[in-house]
Amino acid sequence: MSFLDNLESTLKNLESREERDPSANAKRESERAKTLAAAPWAERLKQSPYTQQLMNEAAAAGHKIRTKIYMAWLGTTFRLEARGRKLELRPTEDGILAVFLENNDEIRSERVNLDESPQSLLTEWIAQLPSPAPIPSYSEDEG
Repeated sequence: MSFLDNLESTLKNLESREERDPSANAKRESERAKTLAAAPWAERLKQSPYTQQLMNEAAAAGHKIRTKIYMAWLGTTFRLEARGRKLELRPTEDGILAVFLENNDEIRSERVNLDESPQSLLTEWIAQLPSPAPIPSYSEDEG
């Protein structure tokens, strides 16, 4: 079977699969509508002084507790991660949602006001971080 025949066969299979599952198109359209509705909030989150202040305060707080806080943009979501815990700021059609995660399971969520200081949100998240493993101490007698 040539490459073109294989490609044609694959395309036919995909088309027939979509015809069998009419909800797939509706689901795709629903996701697209949600993304478009959240777009203004996503842009506001990226441009907001709130986000910049959160990054600066997270770096300082991580230094104080001797933990690297990883920060990343995942599409329109801003994520902080340390010691297996995550805090995600997710744009929705209703505003920004702060989602607290542990082992990728959502613990809770709350609305974020970009006009306020991020300090209380950051303090709350850091308080939930588990304590680091103790560093064993060695005395000269244990040689």
